[in-house]
This record gives sequence, C-alpha cells and structure tokens, in this order.
Amino acid sequence: MNPRRMGSVLLAAVLIVAGFALSPFFPVSPASAAATLTQVGSFGGNPGALRMYSYVPTGLPVGRPLVVALHGCTQSAQDYYSHSGWPKYADLYRAAVVFPEQTSSNNALSCFNWFNAGDIGRGRGEALSIKQMVDHAITAYGSDPRRVYVTGLSAGGAMTAVMLAAYPDVFAGGAVVAGLPYNCGTVCQYQAQSKTPKQWGDLVRAAHPGYTGPWPRIGIWYGTADTTVVPANATELRDQWTNVWGVPQTATSTENLPGSTTVEYYQDAVALYRVQGIGHGTPVAPGSAENQCGTTGSYHLASICSSYYIARSWGLPDGATPPSPTPSVSTSPSTPQPCFTASNHAHTVAGRATQSGGNTFANGSGQAMGLWNTFIFHTLRQTGPNHYVIADGQC
Repeated sequence: MNPRRMGSVLLAAVLIVAGFALSPFFPVSPASAAATLTQVGSFGGNPGALRMYSYVPTGLPVGRPLVVALHGCTQSAQDYYSHSGWPKYADLYRAAVVFPEQTSSNNALSCFNWFNAGDIGRGRGEALSIKQMVDHAITAYGSDPRRVYVTGLSAGGAMTAVMLAAYPDVFAGGAVVAGLPYNCGTVCQYQAQSKTPKQWGDLVRAAHPGYTGPWPRIGIWYGTADTTVVPANATELRDQWTNVWGVPQTATSTENLPGSTTVEYYQDAVALYRVQGIGHGTPVAPGSAENQCGTTGSYHLASICSSYYIARSWGLPDGATPPSPTPSVSTSPSTPQPCFTASNHAHTVAGRATQSGGNTFANGSGQAMGLWNTFIFHTLRQTGPNHYVIADGQC
C-alpha cells in the first residue's frame, strides 16, 4: 500500500474511534459515571444572589427525598460536601442533596445573612433563592416534594431555622447545628435572651402569618463547649419550636448516643442533642460503619456522625429490612428494666426499633409495632442490650 493510501486509512480509523468516543452509545466506565458535586447555573430569579451546587447519586429514581445542606461562615459548598458526610448518605439512602453557597460579595465571611430582614422573610432575598433551589431540584431530579429537609451549621444552622419558619409548607423537617433561633439577629450569638416560649414562637408564626401546620419536625445540635455561639441558643430554639408545636418544654424521653451525646425528645416534635465537650462545629465520626461519616477539619469535629442521626430522624433509610428475631435475653430479677414510651417514629430515631415497608419492629424481639408514624405510641421495655419488648400498660 502506498504511503498516501496508508495515511488515509489510518486517519479514517482515528476518526471512527473518535466518533465512538463522542457517541452517546459508547460505553462509559464506572469511574467517569460516578456522581460528583456539580454547580447548577440557573435555578430561578435568585434574588439572594447565591450559588447552587447539587449532588445527585447515579441512577437516582424519581420520588426520593431531597436534603438541603447549608455551610457555615468561612466555608463553601465544596467544604461542606467534603467533610459533613452527606454524600455517603445520599448514596446509601438514595437522596439528592443541594448545597447552597454564599458569596463574599454578599457577606465578607461567606455567612448566610440570617440577620438581614430582607433575606429571612418568605418570598425575599436569600430565603427565596434557597426555596427556588428546592423547586428546581424537585423538577430536575424528580424529588418527592413531601420529603424535603434542611440542615446547616452555624450561620447555615441559623438559615435552617429561617427556612423552617418562612417555608414550613416546603420542609418536612430540619436540623440546626450550632445555630440560632429564628429572627433573633446577631445578639443571640453571644448572650442568652430573656424571651418566653410564646415570644419565641410568635417570631416563627409571624414569618408565615395564617399558617396553621403541619409544622416541620426539628432537631437541635450543639456542643456543650461552644464559645462561638453560646449554648443558650439550644434551649431557646427548643422553647421556640416546642411553642410553635404546642407541646411542653419538658422532655418526654431521653436517650444516650455515641460520642458522649444525649438527646431529649419533646414528644415527636423537637429533639435536642447535647454533644459533650466539643466546641463550635459539625460533629463527625470518620469511619466506614453505617453510623460513621465525614472527615475532620475546620468546624468539623470528631465525636458523633450527626448526619447519620439526622438522616435517621427524617426516615431516610427507608429501605431497611425487619430485624431477625433474636432469643430473649434473660435478666436477673434485680436488674432494672427501663421502659420508654414514645411514638413509633421516635422509637426508631432513638434506636429502639427499626422500620421497614412503612411498619415498625422492636429491636431484638422483632415484635411488630404497627405503622411507622408519629401517631401510634407504644411502651417498650429494654430486657437486654439492644433488646426491647412491647410492654404497653405494664410499666
């Protein structure tokens, strides 16, 4: 074959290979198809001039939950994505995650402006921009509009409270990490306030006048050694949202969690998580176990994987199978057998039960407890390590 002819053949071969590479039918390697954090260029009018980033697991079916995760001051969407552990649970529990991002032109420290009246009202500023991100995600990713949740750290935690107050009809639940009550400005960051629960609740009710519910459930996380946002904000958030829900400020049950964490449940409306000994940041617990997540860094503190317990409190791991019944654990008559009375949902959040297919099963005994919701209550007696039996009317 002459050199000119050979060159033409080689050029044709190169073009054919290139054509396959550009073809939508050319096989894509798993690595190139893996999901990653992606910026969304247009998602609405964006009056708050925020940026939108999303993490959407590969092959995510329609009708799955949506989580909005808000970073803290001096952080970015990439930072919260990389450290908080939310991509792990997006993959594991099949949910999309939106990471809004503040810009330095809006706030020199890249804090969401939780203290500006023009950014915290319904239909205005940064709050409306985040709402528009939710609307875009529901349309673009097929997310379930009934299962939209929001969480955030510090200024992002304060903005979480903003979104729950301004858009209670959009969010089914939220988790404020080291944040502040709604519409308290910057003064709350440094000192406790002398408001009654009703006064706190009135601030939320004024955000969406005439709204009568249902209100979103809320989890409140803080480190007992936080010197950036005074821990009084945790009890003030509790007072604010228990009042909105119309429940007392007295815990109905308590539980101990890993990382020296205690949680107080206020019926099935509010949960207050106290992480002993840590300062200002998102609690993480690096590791490969299901209840471990994240990496440590600035404002990401090793203790407990808060994202895991937040995801559980929202019912995201709804693909679980009922636990296999295990033999009863005998105990000495003198051994105390504590009892816990709560809704089926609260029992699963506390780790005393598991839900599958919309039904609830007691851990250890596997006893059926009925539908997984906030309306069915049972008393469970703990008869051994992670072993519970139904004891309605017996405690």
